[in-house]
Amino acid sequence: MGRSKPTVARTFRGVTIPTSSHPNIRRVRRQGTVPSIHGNKFWKSSALLIDYLKKHPPENCQRVIDVGCGWGIGGIWCAKKLDAKVTSVDADPDVFPYLDEVAALNGVKTKTVARRFEQLTVKDLKKYDMLIAADICFWDELVKPVTNMVNRAVKAGVKHIYIADPERSTFLEMAERCVDKHCGDLFEWKTRGSVEARGAIMAIENA
Repeated sequence: MGRSKPTVARTFRGVTIPTSSHPNIRRVRRQGTVPSIHGNKFWKSSALLIDYLKKHPPENCQRVIDVGCGWGIGGIWCAKKLDAKVTSVDADPDVFPYLDEVAALNGVKTKTVARRFEQLTVKDLKKYDMLIAADICFWDELVKPVTNMVNRAVKAGVKHIYIADPERSTFLEMAERCVDKHCGDLFEWKTRGSVEARGAIMAIENA
């Protein structure tokens, strides 16, 4: 019996998610582009966000910022399914060739910007109706900059703020600070289907 072929992509809630075995992804890697800050694959917490947004589509989400975007699947879903104009932000510009391939597979484009959390000012964030992020609070030293970014987003008037995570202690520390300060919610979420994920989502409705 021959070996089964590796899965090169799967579809989840209407968006195509390539694996690291996908020819387009392998081509980018062969060109020598290697992300340095964990932007080397699809992270499952993005599926939590996508599933939640599909079940609870927010009003006023024409302009979306996807922070710590990695391969950008959350923002790409928003562009494809919510018809949003999406800005994909990551500290590591080496993720953007991968993001561009994922966006092309889904027939959309997003604007890419290389910025760290602490470099996103109130003025920058005023441009957006919704901020999404997944798997961005994975080190102790990220708790403070992510918390402060959420504070600035609220001050800027961003209407919807959603951050998903598999419930790392660092994420929970950040989320509890933000939920207490901004009357947000922190709840568990799980998905079924082609991507099975479980974790938590912090949601702040700043209407």
